[in-house]
Amino acid sequence: MPRPPFRASRACRASTVAICACVALTVCGCTVGSPRATPSTGQPATETPLRATPTLTASPSPVALPVRPVGDPVAIASHLDAPWSILRLPMPGGGTLISERDTATIRELLPDGSLRAAGTVAESHAGGEGGLLGLAFLAASAAPIASATPSVSPGASAAPTVSPGASAAPSVSPGFSAGLAPSDSGWVYAYVTAADDNRIVRMPLTGSAGGYGLGASELVLAGIPKAANHDGGRIAFGPDGLLYATAGDAGNTANAQDLGSLGGKILRMTATGEVPAGNPFGTLVYSWGHRNPQGIAWDVQGQLWASEFGQNTWDELNRIVAGGNYGWPIVEGIAPAGAADPALIDPVHEWPTDEASPSGIAIVGDSLFMASLRGERLWRIQLSTGEVDDWFVHDFGRLRDVVSGPDGTLWFMSNNTDGRGDPAAGDDRLYQVQVSR
Repeated sequence: MPRPPFRASRACRASTVAICACVALTVCGCTVGSPRATPSTGQPATETPLRATPTLTASPSPVALPVRPVGDPVAIASHLDAPWSILRLPMPGGGTLISERDTATIRELLPDGSLRAAGTVAESHAGGEGGLLGLAFLAASAAPIASATPSVSPGASAAPTVSPGASAAPSVSPGFSAGLAPSDSGWVYAYVTAADDNRIVRMPLTGSAGGYGLGASELVLAGIPKAANHDGGRIAFGPDGLLYATAGDAGNTANAQDLGSLGGKILRMTATGEVPAGNPFGTLVYSWGHRNPQGIAWDVQGQLWASEFGQNTWDELNRIVAGGNYGWPIVEGIAPAGAADPALIDPVHEWPTDEASPSGIAIVGDSLFMASLRGERLWRIQLSTGEVDDWFVHDFGRLRDVVSGPDGTLWFMSNNTDGRGDPAAGDDRLYQVQVSR
């Protein structure tokens, strides 16, 4: 069942807007600071005991050192409308794009902290938790040449019906360009809720920093189940050069345990939406048994991690392995003692749902940061030891996404204007905080 809307009350809120200090970063300039209470800094907010969790076996390299926030977060952009994904472009000239769920707009962050529309995604149909969700980028220099271009009738959008172990290719649009990007930069990929499904599209990135634009979209993958809730939506290219996507169960718990459905899964595909070699079932399914995963990131060893919304009791952080079944709806969180099923994989960590509701995650060194919506905080997990603490509790409201920033910083983004938050004047905001050992 979907969770009821959550509206937090925060006793501390300043009545005026403070002007923040200029910040040296890829996009720099003076911007409006947060009107919320100034957070305590230099220390974690709390250290919350969790239920016993499995022993971590990942062994980060000696150069992967833990980091933590230092000093006050500073707002570097404001007046975002239900923002969902932060995309920092890894290219000369850099730049940052931000998706807005309900407006279907991808905004570019300018050096003075202002925002401009780079383009809109016409396929997006906002409703409930759906709309314009995750973003990813593929540089033209990294684009592979597809070995085959599946054909489909004009106007077709449904994904194929896939039986366990089947190898059917996904639907793609006629004229799909499988080769290099039609621009010098590459493509922006977007996970969107369309009229009948969730899908992934890509658009050529045109122009340059300060004046980016988006060309016409091409369909990469269609047929991911959609609903008012549990649409998943995070996408990212992994260290293997393949595209990963988190897909929710779309409110139908049976999807998660059905290998013939794309719902309740983490998907892995080529840049053009094809099934890559090495996928565990010969389909797009990489892992299954998920309820609503919304965060993915890789550590320095190339290990994939994912955050996931639970139902009423436990939210999860999972270490993802190919073919792994993560248990939903058979179990939520870590299986009770004596009831564990060896065919199902327990989460590495779990949190009560009112302390997390996790969305985006980012890994910096040995530290995994997890943005939490209902929990209104930034969780930090030290991967080598399992140590957990939380930061900025109720200081900035609901947090949707977090990414590594420039020059030893971390960026995170509030999400108070999505219909479930308690927005302050100027929300939503993108924040920057220094991180250090």
